[in-house]
Amino acid sequence: MPLAWTPLGVTLGEGRQDVAIALSGLFDWIDRTFLPDDEHAFVASARDLELLARIGWESTFPQRLDGESVLNIEDLPEEFADALERPAAALVQCAACRRLCVRDDFVWKERQLCAWDYHGQVFGKRGPWRDGAYETRHFETLPVCAYVVPELLEEMAVEVLLTVGEPAQRAIGAVVATLLDHEPSRPHLAVRTANGVVVLRERSSPGVVAE
Repeated sequence: MPLAWTPLGVTLGEGRQDVAIALSGLFDWIDRTFLPDDEHAFVASARDLELLARIGWESTFPQRLDGESVLNIEDLPEEFADALERPAAALVQCAACRRLCVRDDFVWKERQLCAWDYHGQVFGKRGPWRDGAYETRHFETLPVCAYVVPELLEEMAVEVLLTVGEPAQRAIGAVVATLLDHEPSRPHLAVRTANGVVVLRERSSPGVVAE
């Protein structure tokens, strides 16, 4: 099954690929595929697999893969076990780095991006930052993403100034205008997320005190 690494954890992909391995070559295939120095490789013990093969155990693939579907759930890394408790999602390749990411979580200029590349492009130095007030028309074309990751913003010297939930979005223009009146010259950026609107600004340089 395809897996996407995201700042929120691992996400299972909706698709899957069946692999048919002859029993006589099963353990050689396991040795080649699940390398001991790969911390993300996991497989049931050879003893358990040998026992299952000896008794002729078989099972159809479940309609929904979850923790109860996996015989050796205790052998899975914690992040994969957690992923089994969340719904699977459609995955695509990031247009910048080609890693798998959740479809439509982060789209910029019609390109599907992973969270890291979206934050780097949209919230980086070349992003759509503004000096001055946001007019009503500006809120119609805000960047849109599934969520904002404070840890990634920290690396770019960007801070979250305000988070406005869905119920308060009708007043977002007035709220943002009042907020930005205090420091109109500081670059700022509003972005629409699944839960509302987040206002960001560039962190001030050390030693600079805002009035």
